[in-house]
Amino acid sequence: MAKKVTNKKPLTGNLVSHAENKTKTKQKPNLQKKTINGKKVIISAREAKKLK
Repeated sequence: MAKKVTNKKPLTGNLVSHAENKTKTKQKPNLQKKTINGKKVIISAREAKKLK
């Protein structure tokens, strides 16, 4: 089991149509499974890019 290192959470909001109809939506973070020093961790893609 990979350990979640980052504390990012989904963003929530409304999709608003041209007729001003509102529906709830979520934007999920881009989480990746990576192996660092022999340990599996779950980090965001931005953090993985910084580690390269």
